Amino acid sequence: MQSKAVPASLKAQLRRGLLEVKVTDAVLPPESLFGFAERRNPLRAFLFVSKVLGRHIPARPSRMAASFDSLAAEIPADLPGPVLVIGMAETAVGLGAGVHRAYSKTRDDSLYLVSTRHPLGSELFARFEEEHSHASAHLIHLPQDAGLRTLMQQARSLVLVDDEASTGKTFINLHRALLDAGLNRIERIVTCVLTDWSGGAVSASIGAAASQVSLMNGSYHFHEDRSVPLPEMPDVGAVAVGDWPLSARNDWGRLGTRQVEDSLAPDLRVQAGEKILVVGTSEFVWRPFLLAERLERAGADVHFSSTTRSPIAIGHAIEHALSFSDNYGLGIPNFLYNVRPGQFDRVLICSETPREALPRELIETLNAEVIVDGQ
Repeated sequence: MQSKAVPASLKAQLRRGLLEVKVTDAVLPPESLFGFAERRNPLRAFLFVSKVLGRHIPARPSRMAASFDSLAAEIPADLPGPVLVIGMAETAVGLGAGVHRAYSKTRDDSLYLVSTRHPLGSELFARFEEEHSHASAHLIHLPQDAGLRTLMQQARSLVLVDDEASTGKTFINLHRALLDAGLNRIERIVTCVLTDWSGGAVSASIGAAASQVSLMNGSYHFHEDRSVPLPEMPDVGAVAVGDWPLSARNDWGRLGTRQVEDSLAPDLRVQAGEKILVVGTSEFVWRPFLLAERLERAGADVHFSSTTRSPIAIGHAIEHALSFSDNYGLGIPNFLYNVRPGQFDRVLICSETPREALPRELIETLNAEVIVDGQ
């Protein structure tokens, strides 16, 4: 992912209006990087759906890893350390982990942390809002490990990772929340996204200390048809401990990490060419991705995807949707997009909650095997 594509103009007629996009530059043709969809959200009608993220459209692990490496290569080499990399829940926690993995190969003073909508019961460091989102509140936990906590508190650079930036407001809110919480040594901020439509808004707000990197950037304009009724959005905004509390023992980023081990199903065997889908659940995607990457290296035909609480309408890049209850016991709907029963030889659903927490209808519909972290 190094060559730059020719600038392009794209448009999509959504139910609530016309979305027009102008791509300034991209590492690949825009159509291979993203598609359009319509949110079931009265606050924002449109969605840019990445084809290399492995969230709403199944993607090959090798293709996802190439995007991690490409983004990490764009991060300035002269950032003062320590460097705190933050991946944004829920969509970009795996992307952030991948960018951090690639970036940490170049230096030994980086720490990865994710925002989350799942309280662990431990000390919180900050809270901020993603104002247009279906689930607006984000939590940042304070690392429990003394070394990781010191690294975070001494950070002089921030790398903030999300799948896309529309206005840059969420990054601005996060930066302000971190400063208010006491992260006061920050000298440089880098926003790192797959697609950037924000027009340098973060730099305009924060100043010369901020810069942006992406695989594609440009601008958009949404011509909203205000005569169309606004959709009813499912209540998916819960930020709470559910019926299945999470254990800090198996943490992979909510409490900070330098490196996550590939520990899921170490004895799993696959056939050459076997068509396999590995499914992460909600924010639990990085260890499942490492499993998918390992199975792809073993010769299987592997794709990766994940369940999500994001409500999206059928149409455009979203061709199929499964709906079911969440596996944390929060009582909110979850979704799996663009995965049809019988599409794969094997489906492996990976979870940080016990098997009995997973919705039976999802397992039965996909005839899936369940892999539980820590077992």
